[in-house]
Amino acid sequence: MGGGDSEILADRTRTGADDAALWRRFRGISGDDVKVSALQRSGVSGPVPEQFSHHLNRLIPSDDRRGEALMQDIWRIGMQRMTLAPGQSPWSTPLPSKHFADRLHRFSWLPDLLDQGNEGTERAVRFVDEWIQSHGNFNGFSWRLAPTSVRCWNWLLCGREVFETGSTSEREVRLDCLVRQLRYISGQVDAATDPKARWFASVTMVAAALCIDRAMSLDAAVARLDAECTAQILPDGGHVTRSPSRGLNTLIHLLTLQDLFHRAGHPEPDFLEKWISRVGAMVAFFQVEDGALSPFNDGDESRPEAVEAALARLPSPPRRFMFAPKSGFQKLEKNGLKLILDCGDAPERPFSDFAHAGALGFELSDGPCRLVTSCGYSAEVNVDWQAAVRRSGAHSTLVLSGRDSATFSLNEESRLLSAHGPEGISAKRLEEADEIWLDAQHGGYKAACGLLHRRRLFMSGDGKRLTGEDSLVRPVSQPPADDRKFIGFEIRFHLHPTVTAIMGKDAIRLVCDDGAVWKFKTSHEGARLERTVYLARGVVERPEQIVMAGFADPNGDGQQPPNCIRWAFLKERSA
Repeated sequence: MGGGDSEILADRTRTGADDAALWRRFRGISGDDVKVSALQRSGVSGPVPEQFSHHLNRLIPSDDRRGEALMQDIWRIGMQRMTLAPGQSPWSTPLPSKHFADRLHRFSWLPDLLDQGNEGTERAVRFVDEWIQSHGNFNGFSWRLAPTSVRCWNWLLCGREVFETGSTSEREVRLDCLVRQLRYISGQVDAATDPKARWFASVTMVAAALCIDRAMSLDAAVARLDAECTAQILPDGGHVTRSPSRGLNTLIHLLTLQDLFHRAGHPEPDFLEKWISRVGAMVAFFQVEDGALSPFNDGDESRPEAVEAALARLPSPPRRFMFAPKSGFQKLEKNGLKLILDCGDAPERPFSDFAHAGALGFELSDGPCRLVTSCGYSAEVNVDWQAAVRRSGAHSTLVLSGRDSATFSLNEESRLLSAHGPEGISAKRLEEADEIWLDAQHGGYKAACGLLHRRRLFMSGDGKRLTGEDSLVRPVSQPPADDRKFIGFEIRFHLHPTVTAIMGKDAIRLVCDDGAVWKFKTSHEGARLERTVYLARGVVERPEQIVMAGFADPNGDGQQPPNCIRWAFLKERSA
């Protein structure tokens, strides 16, 4: 694809029709090309301001590795890679997939390229100009609300370099295209149902109102952002989707706008300081000692330098806490050992369109070493992989009868599968002396199988032992099951790619990349190692997982095998 000067590495077994079908299936309404009438197009025209009055500051360090790859003409998104001729524009060749094109049209790579010196700046500005030539009037795919809002935000982030470079006519063309896109966003946002698009549109419109005189009403933009903050941020500071990465992005956006308000000399909206403090505390809650975040729901291992830079901008150190009842997470932490348990249900629609069925799954780390995780998530990998890791089997929890702990059903408005439940999810915490207990359960399997999943966790005070018990319990309020057939279950512990697992006679040894060694022990017969996947570092990796399989008594009380499985992670050697 793309002529003699470019090389595209992708899934060569997938045809264009297959790719389009996957895109429709996993992106729903938000992935459809937009159709805008001539009247609507005329609404984006109008007078163009002469220049910027202020610029956004880039508060987060650029991704040097991505910038260096782009200087070598390597465009990589997930497992797909496109290698072009020296200095060749990505818009000059067919792209590997709709997903690849969607990510490319967002221009999130623009700051990384700009920070590669004078040559990087020259390329970045030229690529913007060539995008304007090929897509700047209108394009049904690249002018969808989500990529347009993200693109405008990134162009505003790079305003000094992009819009103050070149001849007067070149600068006018760029500013005209930006302002037309901003007017288009303003005209489309009120009808949008995609929460991600609404959020990006809201922050972009506030930035534009401050950066470009007469681009749009600041009061209206601030009011819209205020409403989105209330809708998308929980009282404890967590994002309503229960995604740590979305919380981080929210924090970065609010901090960037707060900085802009201060420099522009405008009074800062009261809600900014309130939400920045709360979201910052929640981001710190999810931070692992390696600096990155835990990948719950549609979250990834966000770059540590981005997390650190955002937290460093907080006006005061973030508040520290061990449980977040509104967001549905509990934390155990002793002497460097840290566990975060997912004990919340899925949010309401449309925020559940990307939620995971990971009830009672946990993330476990020893200092900077991640031990137990999930299959993770990344917006970079292809959309079918993103959908696959929403299932319960992709999390470190118990799966009964091959079912998901949450229910997935079609959201007719978005055309996406939306998660619901599980019912009856709860967690109790007990701390005595220097020891911590968690007792959690959910009823996600109750309707189909008549059993509750209960998970009890204990962390020793020295941080060298985590013991757990998973049980399947028939509620006393239910009569005995008519069908006495035993029900298959699996308990999975997905290991991080940095862990090397070695099967032993009576334990599985887990060797971390810093040399620390842990042992996994269980009284359950037949614990085994299997391959799994991990997406949270932006590619599809193939680490291992511990699997314990068995058959549960549908009338069991969870007090003894086979309905009670005990296990432990024990530290054998420190780094």
